[in-house]
Amino acid sequence: MKKHFYLNSHNEWDKLQEVIVGTSKNSTGCFFWKNEQKNIKSKKIEQALRIAKEAYPKWYIDEVEEDLSNLCSIFRKAGVKVLRPDPSNVGKIFKTTNWSGISNNVYNARDLYLVVGNHLIESPSPIHWRFFEKDSYKKIFYKYLKNGFKWLNPPSPEINYKIFTPINELETKEKKFYKKLTKGLTEKLHKLSDKEILFEAANTLRIGKDLLYLNSISGNTKGYNWLRNNLSGTYNVHQTKKIYKSSHIDSTVMCLKPGVVLLNSVRVNKKNCPTIFKKWKKIFHSDVAAVPDKELNFYKKVRLPIAKKLSRLGFINNIGEISSPWIGLNFLSLDKNNVIVDERQTSLIKVLEKNKFNVITCKMRHMYTMQGGIHCSTLDTRRRSKLESHI
Repeated sequence: MKKHFYLNSHNEWDKLQEVIVGTSKNSTGCFFWKNEQKNIKSKKIEQALRIAKEAYPKWYIDEVEEDLSNLCSIFRKAGVKVLRPDPSNVGKIFKTTNWSGISNNVYNARDLYLVVGNHLIESPSPIHWRFFEKDSYKKIFYKYLKNGFKWLNPPSPEINYKIFTPINELETKEKKFYKKLTKGLTEKLHKLSDKEILFEAANTLRIGKDLLYLNSISGNTKGYNWLRNNLSGTYNVHQTKKIYKSSHIDSTVMCLKPGVVLLNSVRVNKKNCPTIFKKWKKIFHSDVAAVPDKELNFYKKVRLPIAKKLSRLGFINNIGEISSPWIGLNFLSLDKNNVIVDERQTSLIKVLEKNKFNVITCKMRHMYTMQGGIHCSTLDTRRRSKLESHI
């Protein structure tokens, strides 16, 4: 196959030509500690590293890699060039001026790099252990750089202050559904500080000349302003604050093709729907499969005890987190007609087929505990498209 290596991806639906697929290799539970903590000694760090590794047993990583390999086969069968990141730095200790930690994995390729046309935008994530995660993709992007693109990087955040403030909400429709689909689990909501520019790439949905930015726990107003200012003149960046408070946008709003958008009906309704979709056909859907018992059992019996052990040792970690059930709405379009969907999402498959889309299914057994579905774990670097307005 001819090597192209030039960035060109304006939206979520044009014919896919090149894609990065993440990997779970070398994955380990991530944690960090403040440098001022005098009780954190080398022996305690070594103990924490051993405990954290138990969050990703070999059988688990093998199953995740098998599913990702099958996803890669789907891409190759469709004539798409597949690229994979380098996980060699995962699990290694790093240090900034204020804190130290270890990275988790390079599974969620979508999270930290935003491709907008021939712009590559790095994300200043608010998550401490993601600080050096982007390095695993740089070998790939240096190949693209030979043909030229605009590489934008906002200031690296210090995040040496209280980033998240808990939000206490009354029982909502979303919370009730969440508990039902997870056998009683609840989602903890927080407000993200606006002290620095903080956002992750997966907070932004690309719609040609327009982008939709979700202000949430993983993207603040300063991040929106930075993105808008740096893309002004060519792109219009729109902000939404009302549809979802937790994390990324791709479990809530997903564009299928020009004029057609899938909306998570638990979060989005006619009143709070972003105005950029005023003239679009809206497919409201939220009937996702419940989180599998195997995932829930692994989370409760393996992940949670490990998270508590690390916390008792004085390490801040996210091993006790799990993705929401609506990660099931996380799909990837090969083109305007063909969509890759998690095989368990039978209701979503029927809805898409009813709307004349051809559905290709794949298995993603651990997307809840890996905290990322099909769209999350991939990054389209090149589509056969041109810059157009669809709003």
